[in-house]
Amino acid sequence: MASSRVVRVRAVDGRGRAADVRRRLDEGIAAIQAELGVSPDFPAEVEEAAARAAASPRLPDLDRTDLELVTIDPDGARDLDQALHLERDGSGGYTVHYAIADVAAFVEPGDPVDLEAHRRGETLYGADSKVPLHPRSISEDAGSLVPDQVRPALLWTIQVDATGEGTDITVERALVRSREQLDYVEAQRRIDDGSASESLQVLAEVGRLRLEREAARGGISLPLPEQEVEMTDDAVTLHFRSLLPVEEWNAQISLLTGFGAASLMVYARIGLLRTLPPPSPHDITRLHRTARGLGIDWPAEMVYPDFIRTLDASRPAHAAMVVACTRLLRGSGYLALDEETPADPQHAALASEYAHVTAPLRRLGDRYAGEVCLALCSGDPVPAWVHAALAGLPETLRASAQRSSRYESAVVNLVEATLLHDRVGERFHGTVVEVDDDDRHRGTVVVAEPAVEARLVDDGDLPLGDDVEVVLAEADPEQRRVEFRLA
Repeated sequence: MASSRVVRVRAVDGRGRAADVRRRLDEGIAAIQAELGVSPDFPAEVEEAAARAAASPRLPDLDRTDLELVTIDPDGARDLDQALHLERDGSGGYTVHYAIADVAAFVEPGDPVDLEAHRRGETLYGADSKVPLHPRSISEDAGSLVPDQVRPALLWTIQVDATGEGTDITVERALVRSREQLDYVEAQRRIDDGSASESLQVLAEVGRLRLEREAARGGISLPLPEQEVEMTDDAVTLHFRSLLPVEEWNAQISLLTGFGAASLMVYARIGLLRTLPPPSPHDITRLHRTARGLGIDWPAEMVYPDFIRTLDASRPAHAAMVVACTRLLRGSGYLALDEETPADPQHAALASEYAHVTAPLRRLGDRYAGEVCLALCSGDPVPAWVHAALAGLPETLRASAQRSSRYESAVVNLVEATLLHDRVGERFHGTVVEVDDDDRHRGTVVVAEPAVEARLVDDGDLPLGDDVEVVLAEADPEQRRVEFRLA
């Protein structure tokens, strides 16, 4: 099954089948955490150090609480890394203010919180479970950009021209105050019905321009659908949710900041980049075969970034193609710069140098990259503790990314097996989206209702791209395994 999907649980009711499913999911997630050696809980000394830091953060002198920042995140999020404000600059371009949580205001190099963060590497998510990078007293309270609270932040100021191209970037420490926490649905509603603030209206403008710039440079963003579990007293359903436009526009601001941060670090030849090698010809050829099997036209002369932009993830075959395209994103990693710049430090999918700097509450490396950029913009030396850690960070982050992938994959498998457990023997309609190269009797099927992607087996060759009727042969929550057979 794919491990690239986000699973969210919505409308959890405390009674009936919903309560039973929630209990089984909680037990299964606890088992996954035990297998991987991770825990949402922190050692007592880490919690105590975090509580002391939360009570007395290191605050900057610059006060930018005048900026009418807002956050845009999934419904119910508490670890709010980013708040934004956009405005027209009077000359046809735009000014983007992007406040990022200042974790270094709370965490000292070598203190218990820092050491534990290095052990964890990043926050793990899945089906409303969370194994946080930092204790909640920091990540969901004192360090989070929650509304109506003054918070220390790294404030990025980015100038964008009329075409959507970034022309200048700087970052400084500042006090900020978010005015409102919006979820994606509410932000999209306000933009659509005209009730949005000028800042949100400008976000839509700049977001569209940035998507055009992405296409022009040959970059890609995969619109991966989210998998949602809806629970009520007597019904539990599983379906895919396509991304709203505001989610893509919001993501483009994060990407814009990452591009600017990377340009600062590449020029100075010090920092931490996010990298991805170009896809192999074999993977491109395999995707062409998948597209043919799914009945999707992919002209031979069309390069794969342009092809991906033609996909509509709301259509089942196209959604399956989007998931198949995630193979092009394999091999991502981190690259430490220190006095020398490698020949090709690019992120191939983004067609540019790129750095992670916008989620320090959730990713360890962002704190270090942010500190490098602060030093470069102020003209100060990069802090010794940052410089000393750079060489070892890529391996630390590689290990945490692998752990995160295993966690997300296991949770997806658990959710699907749990929700299908009592439906073994039933028939479903699906689409064969992948056939193994080495065994044409095995592959992957996407079932639209409920929304499941799982193993498919048969005694004969599987018909890639065909709509088929399948029988659920196995759904084992303990083994986290789902398997269908052709009917």
